[in-house]
Amino acid sequence: MPHDLPILYSFRRCPYAMRARLALWQSGVIVELREVVLRDKPAELIAASPKATVPVLVLPSGEVIAQSLDIMHWALAQSDPAAWHPPELAAQQIELITRHDIEFKPLLDAYKYPERHSQLSLEQHRDNAMYWLAENINQRLEGYTYLIDNQMRISDVAIAPFIRQFSAVDFPWFEQHAPAPLQNWLATFTESELLAAVMNKYPQWQAGDAPIYFGRKA
Repeated sequence: MPHDLPILYSFRRCPYAMRARLALWQSGVIVELREVVLRDKPAELIAASPKATVPVLVLPSGEVIAQSLDIMHWALAQSDPAAWHPPELAAQQIELITRHDIEFKPLLDAYKYPERHSQLSLEQHRDNAMYWLAENINQRLEGYTYLIDNQMRISDVAIAPFIRQFSAVDFPWFEQHAPAPLQNWLATFTESELLAAVMNKYPQWQAGDAPIYFGRKA
């Protein structure tokens, strides 16, 4: 492998890092993967991006891309073989992803960590999050197979990792109460070869380790 590959700092279970890896995998871009343990962040990550959260992509030029959506857009700008992010759908998809990140992510966090949000019960936080999903995600899936149309797009892979987390908090409850279109869409994602390909386990990266290459063509 060439030595001038982009470097991706990632954490396997982080949904933001997952969406970045999904786009990089789909694009065919190969990166050097550095798996981070969040309680023991390497100095190299902090030096590249003082926010020190994953994902962070460091390009061979030295440019740092420190937001997950920006990494997705950069990857698909290199190659978008399945038309995840066609220009004619860009505004619609970006608007949906942004609303999800601003509106749903706090509801998810309150459900996952109710002890930090004790003004409401766990059940109330859960129901608030499910109501948002029913109104903003499931309604779309009643008309299409995926969120925008009948093809997987960037919005699907950007949002699904977070709904996967939501379902995992109490999966028996989710199976019993989530609308069928939402469950079917999520199952298509969670059971896909695409997700399996980006969820391999890697050891914590340490300076001096032999590089680990990540990518569909690696």
